Amino acid sequence: MADYKQDAKQLLQDIGGPENISAVSHCATRMRFVLNDPAKADSKKIEEIPAVKGTFTQAGQYQVIIGNDVATFYNEFAKISGKEGVSKDEVKAASKQNQNPVQRAMSVLAEIFSPIIPAIVVGGLILGFRNILEAVPMGYLNGQTIVEVSQFWSGVNSFLWLIGEAIFHFLPVGITWSIAKKMGTTQILGIVLGITLVSPQLLNAYSVAETAAADVPFWDFGFFQIDMIGYQAQVIPAMLAGFLLAYLELWLRKVIPQAVSMIFVPFFALVPTVLIAHTVLGPIGWIIGGWISSLVYAGLGSSVNWLFGALFGFLYSPLVITGLHHMSNAIDLQLIADFKGTNLWPMIALSNIAQGSAVLAIIFLHRGDKKEEQVSIPAAISCYLGVTEPAMFGINIKYVYPFVAAMIGSGIAGMVSTIFNVTANSIGVGGLPGILSIQNQYWGVFLLCMVIAIVVPFVLTVVFRKYNIFNKSDQAIEASQPELGQ
Repeated sequence: MADYKQDAKQLLQDIGGPENISAVSHCATRMRFVLNDPAKADSKKIEEIPAVKGTFTQAGQYQVIIGNDVATFYNEFAKISGKEGVSKDEVKAASKQNQNPVQRAMSVLAEIFSPIIPAIVVGGLILGFRNILEAVPMGYLNGQTIVEVSQFWSGVNSFLWLIGEAIFHFLPVGITWSIAKKMGTTQILGIVLGITLVSPQLLNAYSVAETAAADVPFWDFGFFQIDMIGYQAQVIPAMLAGFLLAYLELWLRKVIPQAVSMIFVPFFALVPTVLIAHTVLGPIGWIIGGWISSLVYAGLGSSVNWLFGALFGFLYSPLVITGLHHMSNAIDLQLIADFKGTNLWPMIALSNIAQGSAVLAIIFLHRGDKKEEQVSIPAAISCYLGVTEPAMFGINIKYVYPFVAAMIGSGIAGMVSTIFNVTANSIGVGGLPGILSIQNQYWGVFLLCMVIAIVVPFVLTVVFRKYNIFNKSDQAIEASQPELGQ
């Protein structure tokens, strides 16, 4: 087991001492700090510590990349600093003091969608696999699909839809549960609320457009009626209803005596919320969601869609830095609900690849630098698998020019992807495996886009370095790290 005592002492000193630490925790690979004065942290000195593989600031947290031994390092740091026993949730809460209103809003959005992303990824893979089974005519099968000639694969295809339907049609249940969890309210009430939005008693949202107004079921209260319409796969209505339930429950806890709160808080929080969800929030949310998805879809289908794609591809990585990229999850899911696919997700996967290719160029340019390779090689691999933060914060932003090269490559790939209307079935695994989420008829074009996202950032990074473009930033970095190779 490695001895991190000296490294932990150095980190405590370079980060501004124990008095500068408001909260600290760790995740799978990083130490997460909330600092009283972030300016006191000397990132250059911290990155020279042998155990440290990079630093960056995100969502009000100063994060130090350690790697797989982060738990061991954290324990040593806790002994030396006297700072321990703070959970990740407490760190997130403390970090909000360093965030502006936009960052706080994006942080909330991220915390809502993060817990349900694994299910959405699984759903995307299932939809992609089902498309291969039921929608792709196979030449060796005389133009028939696999399910048409194989009872086994027909059964597999049918069985997998059980999972796919649970993930996408019943998505509002996950959203309302996640909001309740994030707000610290009763999670089972969030689940029940979500179920009331997608109950089989209601007209399925996918059938609304083709159902005559006279045939829409309704609750009849004598002097007024409420349409019984479901919100399958709808994001905005579920979010509005989820927040109403959470805030109503928090308010009721304050005004209802604790002796009877177990009875009256759940009742007066849930029943009014369900009523308002079906009479006000649901219809409003449906309209807002439709506006957003239609606007994005119109941009993607307009005569200048190439510009839309180029700008989104170019700017997605900076959005990741600000945290604003989390809004794309809601837009993706709304596009899937309204148009049976999303054109944004392919560009996100291509952006992941572009950042990884820029790091690959840095590995080539700085080959032989063992210390940097401890960061750059894992960062490139993680990019190609859809996780870009280690690459961006550990390598690309540090040198600037590979980050710009990746943005340009991503922009070009995004432009080509949009011109040819490349569509994903759903959100899926980013990076190279992203092709598994792409609708089958677009695989060839997406492969071309992947080649662009690999080649262009690599070549541009080498060219920028050779001709000293952005040389001022590069020289400043190399002056503080003279061991880097050329």
